[in-house]
Amino acid sequence: MHESPSSPTAQPSPHSPTARSGPAADTVLYEERLTPAWWIWLVALMVSSLAILVFVPISLTTGITAAVVMFLVLAILLIVSTPRIEVTQRLLRVGRATIEREHVGRVTGYRRDAATEQRGPSLHGLAYLCIRGWVDPVVRIQITDERDRTPYWLTSTRRPEQLVYVLGGAMHVPAPETTTAPPDAEDGDLA
Repeated sequence: MHESPSSPTAQPSPHSPTARSGPAADTVLYEERLTPAWWIWLVALMVSSLAILVFVPISLTTGITAAVVMFLVLAILLIVSTPRIEVTQRLLRVGRATIEREHVGRVTGYRRDAATEQRGPSLHGLAYLCIRGWVDPVVRIQITDERDRTPYWLTSTRRPEQLVYVLGGAMHVPAPETTTAPPDAEDGDLA
């Protein structure tokens, strides 16, 4: 069973064999929610507090009520839109996308500059992305299904080493920086 990342039915059905209940349930090997960072909540609070400025000409109570309602709406949107990464014995789910693990190829985790490179200049236009700006590390998961045009999935994760380990991959090890030492002044003297 393979569903493309853009498929509207990429959500697992509660009646699917991968549901967590029952004797035939697929064992969850890794699970992570890409919840918003603390500063995202602060931004939501600041944005919602602007409602006070808009509605205070009506009344202070209306302004405070509007700010509270706006914050609750933003909080619900942030919680509902939080993607999950889940690896079971049979499936890999990243955000809305699901694929059988038999179609997972090479898996590589990246941190710092290498992660930035993967999200930017090295990014393939057909790659499936589940990126959150507040999570720096990423994992690149090659897709080997010939029916799928998506070359790989790139997902943010706070625990790249664990995700890579569960999927049988490896962390990217940056090449050591090579510096050339300036020649000694004595070597250059021919006199």
